Amino acid sequence: MNTDELIRGLPGEQLVRQGLADFQSGLRTVPACLVRIARPRLSRAGLMPKNDSGKPSQAELQLYELLKRDGGAAYSRYNALLREVISFENALDRRITKLGS
Repeated sequence: MNTDELIRGLPGEQLVRQGLADFQSGLRTVPACLVRIARPRLSRAGLMPKNDSGKPSQAELQLYELLKRDGGAAYSRYNALLREVISFENALDRRITKLGS
């Protein structure tokens, strides 16, 4: 199953798609930070390469900094985005488990 089929219809799909594209392009964006945070599970699913010099905690700090620069309620937005990517990861894990059955 290719990447498109694997993630199609999952909650947060568009955010993760954008994050994967930004990450591959070397951009430092909110979506790219989110996929870096989710990298361990995305790597196990074959969506990202396994090696990375950056740590998830660095991506979390960078995400928060980017949200602060945008203005508004950075803390609330940070938590909402993390919940969205966790929802994506959980749905992805369920899909992979179902495909393996």
